[in-house]
Amino acid sequence: QVQLVESGGGLVQPGGSLRLSCAASARVFSIYAMGWYRQAPGKQRELVAVITDGGSPNYADSVKGRFTISRDNAKNTVYLQMNSLKPEDTAVYYCNADIRDFSSYTRSDYWGQGTQVTVSS
Repeated sequence: QVQLVESGGGLVQPGGSLRLSCAASARVFSIYAMGWYRQAPGKQRELVAVITDGGSPNYADSVKGRFTISRDNAKNTVYLQMNSLKPEDTAVYYCNADIRDFSSYTRSDYWGQGTQVTVSS
């Protein structure tokens, strides 16, 4: 079964940067759209950024101009470069991917385990 493994979270000061990574742990047939979501305490999970299989990105207005989503298809990995971080960016960040499994050839939506990002002075 495909798993998404996240890394890169941590504690940073306002204005700092972090780079999140999320990699599929098993061989896949195809990965379609990939994205990052976040959930702050007491709030709904929200879409942060998404990138198509062709590499076209879209961002939430709150992060536009500060965050950059990218992907490396050879590594089955999606990244989120976060610059100019603000306290309101504090949340658990989850990666998401639309994947067709190599073995079963079924297409399913997968989630990473979540990684904590805390922006505080």
